Amino acid sequence: MAFQSVIVSLPQASLFRFPPNPNSGFIPPPPAGSTSFAPPLAIPDHIYNAVLDPKVPLTIAAVYAVTIKALNVYNKSTGKKPWAISKTAAFRWFVIAHNVFLAVYSAWTWWGMLGTMRRTVVSPLGAQGVSGFVDSLCRVNGPGGLGNAAFFSDDTNSWQTYSPEPVLGEDGTPSRFAAGRMWNEGLAFYGWLFYLSKFYEVIDTLIIIAKGKLSSTLQTYHHAGAMMCMWAGMRYMSVPIWIFVFFNSFIHALMYTYYTVTAFNIRVPVFIKRTLTSMQITQFLVGASCAMVHSFINYTIPVITGSETDAPASSASAAANNGSVVAATADLLDNVKGTYGRQTMPCITSSGETFAVWLNVFYLAPLTYLFVSFFMESYLRRSNANQTGKKGANAAVAARRMSNNVQLAEKAGWEAAKNIEREVYGESNEGAVITDEPRKASGRVLRSRN
Repeated sequence: MAFQSVIVSLPQASLFRFPPNPNSGFIPPPPAGSTSFAPPLAIPDHIYNAVLDPKVPLTIAAVYAVTIKALNVYNKSTGKKPWAISKTAAFRWFVIAHNVFLAVYSAWTWWGMLGTMRRTVVSPLGAQGVSGFVDSLCRVNGPGGLGNAAFFSDDTNSWQTYSPEPVLGEDGTPSRFAAGRMWNEGLAFYGWLFYLSKFYEVIDTLIIIAKGKLSSTLQTYHHAGAMMCMWAGMRYMSVPIWIFVFFNSFIHALMYTYYTVTAFNIRVPVFIKRTLTSMQITQFLVGASCAMVHSFINYTIPVITGSETDAPASSASAAANNGSVVAATADLLDNVKGTYGRQTMPCITSSGETFAVWLNVFYLAPLTYLFVSFFMESYLRRSNANQTGKKGANAAVAARRMSNNVQLAEKAGWEAAKNIEREVYGESNEGAVITDEPRKASGRVLRSRN
């Protein structure tokens, strides 16, 4: 199936390998002043690299999971009695400060990523068309422009480019000084800090534990899984990681702002609560779908196959350094003396990127399954109750059946979203769970907490 110059097809089987190719590594953010993006904080390369060692998230996730399991056992043994510290003023203000910090940090990250997207994402209505738009989303390294990117190829076990510009460094990795694509224009910086924030967010669970409550298995899974998914996305510079950083930071900015407001006993309108809950669940369901789509997208770029051009000497020199096939940018095509054609490129080119994409998909699969289960349970329960109440009704009821079914589905979806939200986020603040009615959950939810 083709749409203009974008093709949807199955990914290559060779990309699904484990462990993924370790050579498809990452590069630290560009030095300040080297691109249009100026990192507000200089991160030493050795620290940046060390934190992305796989032992870091694996160790922290394992320690977190074991610790929370042990604390759950302890809280059960005390009859879920709140810890003494949770009743102090210092604890209350710590919780408020924690929520304020995450709200401000998340908003700052979202704003920074918004700037990154504005600088790098090409409009599908522009001169480069749909291919230019897809290229700007599928290639995070190299200078801007259709076909100018650097990408890792498992086939050659090296970084490749079709660009006439000096995209690769002397060591064969993407240049840290190339401007125009997501990684160097902010994703490397904001994504790395966002990855670290996943370690800090486990304080949410510790707050719940300190109040004598239990952390659900799903919540522990959520936090540990987020660490691993962010690590994989940054470690392999996987394209869809921008989805996680951009949208999750926006949702968290709103969510922790809500928690802060409720901590001061300020009443929040019901429609805002419903909107936040819907957005939280939507990011789970839609985010995995958007990430997965990347593996099935291919698009075409114009390439020069001839060697004689009237291109500037710098472009010719770069072509000699980067390979015999050179990207046919708009300016270069006007001066071509050789031949040129079109090259079909997959959006995902390495096993490392593929691993990161599908790790996110499988991580979100249980959440999707639970949402569907809660939805069906609620819908069937409401439908049965509705049918019972209609016995003996007149024919006019049948005319309203479709409208009633839509209302049943809406209510069932809302109830399913609330159940998932409770399980994933818990109650890190008194009354902070986003709901507008007394707590009630299905037997499945209650059993998972006890």
